[in-house]
Amino acid sequence: MPLTRRAFGLSALAFGLSATVSATAGRGATPEAPPVIAAASDLRFALEEIAAGFRAETGHGLRLTFGSTGNFARQIRAGAPYQLFMAADEDYVLALARDGFTRDRGVLYATGRVAIAVPRNGSGLSADGRLEDLRAALAEGRVRRFAIANPDHAPYGMRAREALQHAGLWAAIRPALILGENVSQAAQFAMSGSADGGIIAWSLALSPQLAAQGRFALIPADWHAPLRQRMALMPGAGAVARAFYDHLQQPAARAIMARYGFALPD
Repeated sequence: MPLTRRAFGLSALAFGLSATVSATAGRGATPEAPPVIAAASDLRFALEEIAAGFRAETGHGLRLTFGSTGNFARQIRAGAPYQLFMAADEDYVLALARDGFTRDRGVLYATGRVAIAVPRNGSGLSADGRLEDLRAALAEGRVRRFAIANPDHAPYGMRAREALQHAGLWAAIRPALILGENVSQAAQFAMSGSADGGIIAWSLALSPQLAAQGRFALIPADWHAPLRQRMALMPGAGAVARAFYDHLQQPAARAIMARYGFALPD
């Protein structure tokens, strides 16, 4: 699916590519390679902001890699060298912990939400969180393509499917679905004109990069299972990854997460 000029900035985020937040080691110090952080793609904008604050505070760089939670879990089982895993669905972390692939069960760091997203230009759909306009558009044959993350391995895709099933629209919309490898790619499809709209992460909708390009509305939280997001360190996590894990639980990082629409644990 070709990208267009209307695709939101940093289109690499749609395909789960990595970003490195780097820093120069202190004079005379032996630099530690930036730890690789595997993060669900709904975290892209929030986590880059948090990582920049961590670098400013500690001088340590990180390599942030974004993608679908299910794919990361499979890679971890295959020996991928991640030091911290930030999942969009805690079940993946708990299963890894049960099988000895993480240091422990980790901690719940946020609860996410899903939203309907439509581009500001080029779509006849409305940003209606109860999906009544989508229902009418499907009945009238006005939906060519509709984007969600792949529900086979992306938690936000699973929740999108559950919401559509709750609304009684799943069977009608299936022929029009275009599946993103992760929720960031689904958002790119929805904003670029490749689809008439989609269901994406609320955290992405609140980013400046997307807010200017689309219209969004939260879907009721009780239409789908909760997106309880959990993180855990890998057994071989180094000092920098452990410090970042702690940093993520501090007030400054939590405030950034809240600004991107996440509900926070007590």
